[in-house]
Amino acid sequence: MNVVVQPLTSEAFAPYGEVLTSPGEPGRSYFESALGNGRPAAHASLSMVRRMPVPGLPIEAKLLERHEFSSQSFVPIECGPWLVVVCPHAPQGGPDLQRVQAFLARPDQGVTYRMNTWHHGLTVLGRPATMAVFMWRDGSSGDEEFVPVTPFRIIGQ
Repeated sequence: MNVVVQPLTSEAFAPYGEVLTSPGEPGRSYFESALGNGRPAAHASLSMVRRMPVPGLPIEAKLLERHEFSSQSFVPIECGPWLVVVCPHAPQGGPDLQRVQAFLARPDQGVTYRMNTWHHGLTVLGRPATMAVFMWRDGSSGDEEFVPVTPFRIIGQ
C-alpha cells in the first residue's frame, strides 16, 4: 500500500489533533483543543528530542505507536520539513491502516496528537531536527504502545 504525502493543514489534520503554528502578529496563540490526559495520576512531561533525517521519500512504515491516555505534542525548535503519519484506532482494535494519512509539516509547524491516535515515529527530512515533546506519563505500560503493522510506503506527490 502506498500513502501519498499531502501538505499539513489544520482542516485535514483535525480528526487526529491540532496543528501548532506561530502567531503571525505579536501576541500569543493557545493550542488546547487536542490536549488530553486520561489518567489523574499521570504527570506532565516535557522533553527534547533530536532526530537525524531519513534520506528522503519513499520510506517504509513498519511500526506505529499510540498514547491511549495522553495527547502528545511536537514543537519544532530547529527543524526542516518533517512527516506526520496518522490513523485512527480501529473499531476491532489496533491501528486502522485503511485510513492512514501522511502529511508534510513545514519547519514552523508543530502538532498535538489527540489521545489514542496512532502515529508513526518522528521522521524528519533534509536536516537534523530538535523538537520539544509534551505529554502526560505515569511510568506504566499505558504511557505508550508500539505495534508492528503490515508495511506500507509513504511516497511524495
